[in-house]
Amino acid sequence: MGTREAGLGDIRSRARFTPPHRLIERFRPAIAAAGIPGLLPALRAYGGLRVREARIDRASETLGRLGELEVRLAHRAAEVRRAQKLRYRVFYQEMAAIADAATLLARRDVDAFDTICDHLLVLDHAPARGIGSKPAVVGTYRLLRQDVADRHGGFYSAGEFAVADLVARHPNLRFLELGRSCVLPPYRNRRTVELLWHGIWSYVLRHHHDVMIGCASLAGTDPDRHAQALSFLHHFARAPEPWAASALPHRHVTMNRMAKEAIDPKAALRELPPLIKGYLRLGAHVGDGAVIDYQFGTTDVLIVLPVSAISARYLGHFGPDATRHAA
Repeated sequence: MGTREAGLGDIRSRARFTPPHRLIERFRPAIAAAGIPGLLPALRAYGGLRVREARIDRASETLGRLGELEVRLAHRAAEVRRAQKLRYRVFYQEMAAIADAATLLARRDVDAFDTICDHLLVLDHAPARGIGSKPAVVGTYRLLRQDVADRHGGFYSAGEFAVADLVARHPNLRFLELGRSCVLPPYRNRRTVELLWHGIWSYVLRHHHDVMIGCASLAGTDPDRHAQALSFLHHFARAPEPWAASALPHRHVTMNRMAKEAIDPKAALRELPPLIKGYLRLGAHVGDGAVIDYQFGTTDVLIVLPVSAISARYLGHFGPDATRHAA
């Protein structure tokens, strides 16, 4: 969705707001599901302002610091626009996403979900890297809480996977969707990823979320290129029945492309993107079936990560109250 930019100002009439899931197929060109890159454990310390339901709060709270790097939520429309510019640089200029005229003109990755999501930012405060007095935005994640999604037509990933059925089977649990994750190339290192995960963990804990979901992508639109990796996920990481969710029937691409005994697990793991491997280490499951996203040039899989399944090792690393990198 992103062929039309959704404004960040006040939405004066809810009746005129088109639920995101209805826009997905209509404005398909800007959809890129980044299964939250590195989504780590769960969190309880959310802070400050956010852009949600077209309302922009005016306070901010640092969720963590590592030297000159800070992680926090965007609290002004201008900061969300900077996150969108970062996404454009990564998805459209570096990777294979195809921009329409509006996206090319704006040089931002924008869709209707941006108005209802929180935007997690990693900021570099080093003077040489900032723009004037502003710290540089070097990493971002988009966070959509279930209560907000329910008021606006559902999750972004519902355009590819039957996540509504998954959510309906767990009426007493709170879901958080992670997406549109990206980091500038010079910052794709352990420090930045750890800080992003720390921010997510803090957010999850603060809002008492129980399950994290999101799309994760393999580069390219030919599933046969990823036959071993997709088959490995199908045979070794497929979600058990309580957490199962399938690709939508009209978009379903089989992941079972090789017999289990024909797979070389070590080779398959080497082929998987770091994001998906990170999720698996945390204890995540993968949905049934992949989806080809021709606009973004990717093959998407659904990640399902119950907080209860997260390895105690990672929970201990960040602390039960997400205090490891507290400012």
